[in-house]
Amino acid sequence: MRQIKIIWDFRGPASLNTAKHHAIHLEEYANAEKLPFIKIGTDSLSEMFNTAYIIVLEEHMLTVRDNLKPHRAELYNPE
Repeated sequence: MRQIKIIWDFRGPASLNTAKHHAIHLEEYANAEKLPFIKIGTDSLSEMFNTAYIIVLEEHMLTVRDNLKPHRAELYNPE
């Protein structure tokens, strides 16, 4: 089954803190909904652009998309 990285983008000087805070809420959501996830975290793309993400199996992608309105998603390849 394919893994999907579901992403929320944050921009600006406070974007890293915002992304970290959002990741906490993603974990709370996953636990409350008993959503099996592979990983939750943040990526720093630059000082002014950071992301929060959750990686789930493809079968759970639509549920997360509909409930949490992410900005984008991509196939995740754990290499």
